[in-house]
Amino acid sequence: MDVIKYLVDLGPSVVLPVLIFLFGIILKTKPGEAFRAGLTVGIGFIGINLVIGLLMGSLGPAAQDMVKNLGIQLTIIDVGWPATSAIAFGSAVGALAIPIGLAVNLGMLVLGLTRTLNIDLWNLWHIAFTGSLVAVMSNNITLGILTSIAHAIILLVLADLTAKHVSNYYGYPNISFPHGTSTPYYLIALPLEKLFDRIPGFRNLKADPETIQKRLGLLGESTVLGLILGIIIALLAGWDLQKVLDLGVKTAAVMLILPRMVSILMEGLIPISEAASEFVRKRFPGREVNIGMDAALAVGHPATIAASLLMIPIVLGLAVLMPGNKVLPFGDLATIPFIVCLMVPIFKGNVIRTVIGATISLAFGLLLATYISPLFTQAAQNAGFKFPDGASAISSLVDGAVPTTAIFLFGAKLGYVGIIGIAVIGLGVAYLVQRKQKNSSQSENKAL
Repeated sequence: MDVIKYLVDLGPSVVLPVLIFLFGIILKTKPGEAFRAGLTVGIGFIGINLVIGLLMGSLGPAAQDMVKNLGIQLTIIDVGWPATSAIAFGSAVGALAIPIGLAVNLGMLVLGLTRTLNIDLWNLWHIAFTGSLVAVMSNNITLGILTSIAHAIILLVLADLTAKHVSNYYGYPNISFPHGTSTPYYLIALPLEKLFDRIPGFRNLKADPETIQKRLGLLGESTVLGLILGIIIALLAGWDLQKVLDLGVKTAAVMLILPRMVSILMEGLIPISEAASEFVRKRFPGREVNIGMDAALAVGHPATIAASLLMIPIVLGLAVLMPGNKVLPFGDLATIPFIVCLMVPIFKGNVIRTVIGATISLAFGLLLATYISPLFTQAAQNAGFKFPDGASAISSLVDGAVPTTAIFLFGAKLGYVGIIGIAVIGLGVAYLVQRKQKNSSQSENKAL
């Protein structure tokens, strides 16, 4: 356990390059090329985190002042994902999250039930989170561990299902996102997309970044759009002119710099992903492998950032208007890009559809975050979390509102039958997905 804690503390910017290098050596890549790829990935990841830090560091205070300016008074504080992940890893179940994630992943790879090799070990805190909540609710650590196992299975299934969208829309071949916050919203976006396509007039409304830029010219460019949205948020926060302009320029900078940081990371990752595909193709004909990465690779897309900036005031409005909600959106307002980034490909970059989909999702998500607050608060106390001043009840907009949290909590009410049932269904879906993809690949090969 000390080794696992040490790896977590080192962080992805240090350990990820080492994993990429070792993975490259295993795949028979030349040591020099593997080293260069690992180092480039590490540099790209640091760049992405710096820009995301700029975004969160800028939007966080603006969102907080917006809350004060609008006079919103709610009793449950959204403590944000950094606190949530610390609580999750600090739980009894959390100590086993990384070994569980690795074991499930390797087992499913060997059995041919997934195409994802997940190297995003730090985001396994998501499976620790659901496991810790179930353990608190049931007073049963074993059930909590089984929940983490089931959650790991579901995330790999969702990663495989969304991989083609990640490749087609974001242009990341052989990459998937087994991310606990991002991938579940794919399940909401799919039926909504079918619904939107049935609405006369609305189905023909195009609002992707390219169309917006074409129609609005300079005002539609991603950097100018970031400037405008940043200014609007700062004005809603009641800031003075200097701060308004400062936030506007920073959001514009994020729009420009973040995609470039992602391209640096992909420069190192693509040779390894191609080597992995070739390695698997030679030794296991008919099978493919995708490298499981952090969904941070997708949050820099202009459609994702634009929809996320629009969602900040909308979420605050929902918090006030939704009957039964007691959660004050706070710490996770700047993390909304992770919530929408896998909705965006399904909606083909349509910002309006993405905003509507996110609004519907988070309207119910706020009620879920309210519902889980007692469990969340107890898990935090068990982990020795230091509560914010004046806060007696806490929750999170990120994993507190995600659909899979509801699935596992309600499944756990049936005890072992519910959680094992979810795991079995997940494995069944995994089998069907891999079978369908295998048949599709064979058909393509015959056509060639």
